[in-house]
Amino acid sequence: MSVVRSLPAAFIVATLPALAAGQDAPRIDEIIVTADFRGDALARVPASVTVLDAATLRDAGVQHFEDVLALVPNSNFSGESSRPRYLQLRGIGERSQYQGAPNPSVGFIVDDIDFSGIGMVATLFDIEQLEVLRGPQGTRYGANALAGLVYVKSREPGERFELDSELTVGNDNARAAGLAFGGPLDEAWSYRVSAQRWRSDGFRDNVFLGRSDTNRRDELTTRGRLRYAPDDRFQADLTALYIDLDNGYDAFAIDNSLVTQSDRPGRDAQRSRAASLRLDWLGGAARLQSITSAANSDIETSFDGDWGNDAFWGEFAPYDFFSRTERRRRTVSQELRLLSEPGSELFAGRAAWVFGVYGLSLKEDNDNLDLFNGEVFRELDSRYEARNLAAFGELDIALGDGWQLKTGLRVERRSAEYSDSAGIEFDPTETMLGGAVTLSWQANDTLSLYGAVSRGYKAGGFNIGLNIPEERRGFDTEYLWNIESGLRGRFLDGRLATNLSVFYMLRRDQQVSTSFQLDPTDPLTFIFFTDNAARGYNLGAEVDVTWQFARDFALFATLGLLESKYREFPGGPVDREQAHAPSYQYAAGLDWRHPRGWFARLEVTGRDAFYFSDSHDQRSRAYDLVNARLGWENARWQVSAWGRNLGNQTYAVRGFFFGNEPPDFADTLYIRRGDPRHVGVTLRYGF
Repeated sequence: MSVVRSLPAAFIVATLPALAAGQDAPRIDEIIVTADFRGDALARVPASVTVLDAATLRDAGVQHFEDVLALVPNSNFSGESSRPRYLQLRGIGERSQYQGAPNPSVGFIVDDIDFSGIGMVATLFDIEQLEVLRGPQGTRYGANALAGLVYVKSREPGERFELDSELTVGNDNARAAGLAFGGPLDEAWSYRVSAQRWRSDGFRDNVFLGRSDTNRRDELTTRGRLRYAPDDRFQADLTALYIDLDNGYDAFAIDNSLVTQSDRPGRDAQRSRAASLRLDWLGGAARLQSITSAANSDIETSFDGDWGNDAFWGEFAPYDFFSRTERRRRTVSQELRLLSEPGSELFAGRAAWVFGVYGLSLKEDNDNLDLFNGEVFRELDSRYEARNLAAFGELDIALGDGWQLKTGLRVERRSAEYSDSAGIEFDPTETMLGGAVTLSWQANDTLSLYGAVSRGYKAGGFNIGLNIPEERRGFDTEYLWNIESGLRGRFLDGRLATNLSVFYMLRRDQQVSTSFQLDPTDPLTFIFFTDNAARGYNLGAEVDVTWQFARDFALFATLGLLESKYREFPGGPVDREQAHAPSYQYAAGLDWRHPRGWFARLEVTGRDAFYFSDSHDQRSRAYDLVNARLGWENARWQVSAWGRNLGNQTYAVRGFFFGNEPPDFADTLYIRRGDPRHVGVTLRYGF
């Protein structure tokens, strides 16, 4: 019997003595969702939402958003980069940076700053809460949230002085140090600052260079927050970020192992400087909110494209390919919202309302350079600018007897300009419409049900990669209809929390990330681009359960089920699963906390096999991973030993199928492997 299959039995045996004490178990804490217009308790939010609060993130002992994706039903990521930039929710999302203007399907917001499509910055030190909203967020976030949204919220300034510090060491030469502190400056002003640096070698051995750090991770995150709240009618929150990720990129090997032969390893770096300002005024009849943000990000992605060296290729040398892309993105956004307060509702006080406007300016420069045997093979410099203007509104109408009707609408106009050194220019402009209608019923204090119909959209655009054929340059706007129903319940006197949602998504002019090789005998002609499939659908379900069944023990489990297929796709697969959309994904675990300070966590996660691409039929293998943590803590100190992928399973997070080996360049599956076993010790001190 495998370790994974034996775990449920082990849980039952281990916890039977504690079941008798179930009546003494504490209630599960209430969680507030903040990514919506009005913060509300998770148990009352009529949508499919996963929230990982600070306690969950701390207990899981994680460093990056990548480490907790397995706890989010129907989520996946592409291992294209050293950390996930490209996310999929319910099977929808980008898989690489090589194709298309920067129009992501999954929104990614950190402290009100838009990092959609460049979410490598999601380190988790000093994070208060991480929220994942599945399904189109057409009213709230518009064009960049067709599949859903990830919202990361850092710790806010507190009412008293607080300090948190952390030291970590582990295998793979992992080491990290973090410090955060803050508190009141006077009765009106408060602050919080944090900094952390994480370094590791990256689980690759480059035998040609004799180095073990060519796939390294070197990640610095700093953050400052300042709050001004002179009274209960006004509050200003200023957040500033500086994030510097200087990671290596030597992730692929000809034999799909963790031993590489590259003579010129690449780099996967992102340096972001960003700030946001949130102002909140409470007037007599309404609340006015202003959210301003700006971000500058410099990104470099480079790699050794042949994954070898002259000695490795022998008689076929010289065969040397190197690619580098430098991106510079600048964004500025402004949102104004007016929210009703008690006494100003419409329809005789039954309809709370929100009206707002939003503007975004995005500028991105891309410099692409490909070298073959030391000579310039391809070079392209491009510039992309986009301006989004949107107006939105939402009504939340109380119908009586616990029934609530919520309607939302968003109109968005997007204009873009593209030009490059090859003389290609585009300047499309389009107007898009999205929104949602949700009917919910609060049956009692512990049970609510909802049904919703929503429409999302994703702007069309153009492929900006090198060597793209003219007929493949443009692609159309995608529209998506989402029909969803679900329930949320808290039972057993608040000790059992259950969330369930089922959905059906109908996609029109579905944007598809695909690739092909222009010349089967020349790997340098392998190109990526975005295309449109005529129709497709995604349907499935999401479940998460938390049960505090005894004073010291809690069980948790999540499950995502997904079926995603193309109905019409000229030249592409039909009635086949879409890429990076596993049919199931699960997580299950046990938390134990003893009054004397001992604690432990055992966690199993897994997902089904999935297709790597829409351009071929190569698949990953299904896999299961075991993670664990054991430690001791008191009011100020905590020490823990942790391990991830304790079974040292081999699994793939990205795959390509093309010819890269001379002399015949036969099509071959090349995979990027996920991290092997990782163990370490973390020491924390705080008050």
